[in-house]
Amino acid sequence: MSEPPAVPDPRDMRVSNDDRERVAQVLHNAMAEGRLTVSELEERLDKVYAAKTFGDLEPMVRDLPVGNQAPQLPVPVTTSSPMPLPNNRIGGRGTSSSAIAVLSGTGRKGVWTVPPTFTTFAFMGGIEIDLTEARFEDPETTIQAFAFMGGIEIYVPDDIAVQVNGTGFMGAFENRAHNQAQPRPGVPLVRVTGLAVWGAVEVKRRKKKRAEIED
Repeated sequence: MSEPPAVPDPRDMRVSNDDRERVAQVLHNAMAEGRLTVSELEERLDKVYAAKTFGDLEPMVRDLPVGNQAPQLPVPVTTSSPMPLPNNRIGGRGTSSSAIAVLSGTGRKGVWTVPPTFTTFAFMGGIEIDLTEARFEDPETTIQAFAFMGGIEIYVPDDIAVQVNGTGFMGAFENRAHNQAQPRPGVPLVRVTGLAVWGAVEVKRRKKKRAEIED
């Protein structure tokens, strides 16, 4: 069985002069809004114009809203309605360790087993990861999501706890699932990390179909 192709890290991709200028404009706007002092602006601009990769640029705007995107706030955890315990969610061997879409689309859905670390990489393409019927090799799973001018959608059911901690660089990294952030005994925990560069990573809730509920 051949090894899966290595997943490139978007942080290692080289930036252009236009990329540096876009980041510089974000910094100038932040200074005008009072988010940065003049000295902080000058210090960051020096690093921006010396940057060679997206990994060099990303820390310069990590603590700033980009465009109309406001900084993400933690989603409050509600305990009024207990989460149902999963049914045979944990156990087995991972069936796939990565999903890669380059100028194309791909996904993982249906009945499959997620390994402890699962990597997704979308370059000008789209990926859909559906965990509705998935099992998990370990109680805790990390999904690394990298979207470079592409999109990654991760669907989770109600009986999975999710923690989202990614970075959107001229893009969005959002948790729309509103699942509980802390796991309960027997409930799988999925951590979603990574980077979206001019793209989007979205974690969403997918409810069971009516036909499945009636059965």
